Amino acid sequence: MKPNLAHRTLVWDLPVRVFHWTLVLSFIGAYLTGESERWRDVHVLLGYTAGALVVFRVIWGLVGTRYARFAGFLYRPTEVVAYVRSLLARRPQHFVGHNPAGAIAIFALLALLFATVLSGWAVFVEIGPHWLEGVHEVVSNVALTLVGVHVAGVILSSWLHRENLVGAMITGYKVADAPPASGRQLTVAVLLLAVVAGLWIGYIPAPGLQARTGLGLPTAISAQTHRAREHEHSRRH
Repeated sequence: MKPNLAHRTLVWDLPVRVFHWTLVLSFIGAYLTGESERWRDVHVLLGYTAGALVVFRVIWGLVGTRYARFAGFLYRPTEVVAYVRSLLARRPQHFVGHNPAGAIAIFALLALLFATVLSGWAVFVEIGPHWLEGVHEVVSNVALTLVGVHVAGVILSSWLHRENLVGAMITGYKVADAPPASGRQLTVAVLLLAVVAGLWIGYIPAPGLQARTGLGLPTAISAQTHRAREHEHSRRH
C-alpha cells in the first residue's frame, strides 16, 4: 500500500490572504455605499483600494510564490471540462492550488473588478460619455453575481473535496503532498497594507480626493466638495 504523505502545507501565502480579505471588504463596502451621496467619498476610496489591490494581484500573479502565480493555474479547456465531469461524478480531481473552475472565477473577477474601478473613476472625475455611469452599475452587478457564484462554488468544492477552503484562505494551509509556498511573504504583505493605509490617510494621492485632518483619523473628502465649501465660505464672508 502506498503511504499517505499528505501533511499541512502552506499554499496561500500571506500577501494572497491579505489581498483576498481586503478586497472582500473593499468590494462589499463599495457596493453598499454606491447609492449614497453621504458616503460617496468613502465609496470612491474603497474603489481606489480595490483598484490598487487588483494591480497588486496582477503583479503578484507574475512574480509571487508558487501557488500565487498565474502560470500555476492556467488550464486548457479540456482540463476544465475534465474537472467539471469529475465534479458531476462526485470524484473531483484534487488540486493543491486553484482548481480549473476556481481559476476561471479568479481571472473573471479580476477583469470585472478592474472594469468596475476604471468606469467608476471615469464617472467620478467626469471624463468620457455619460453612459459610463450605466456601464459602471452593470459591471459592478455582474461582478457581484460572479462573487455569489464563486462563494457557492467554494462551499460546493469544500463539501466534495472534504476540505475547508475558507479556512485555508484564512490560515494559508491545506493538507497536501506538495512543496510549500515560499518567499518574502511578510515584507510584501506589510507593503501592501501600507499602500492601502496610505490611500486612506492621504499620503498616497487619489485623483479627485484630498486629505483633511480633523478630529481623530484624517478623513478623505472629494476635491469637488472641498472647492464647493470654500466657495460657499468666501461668499458668506
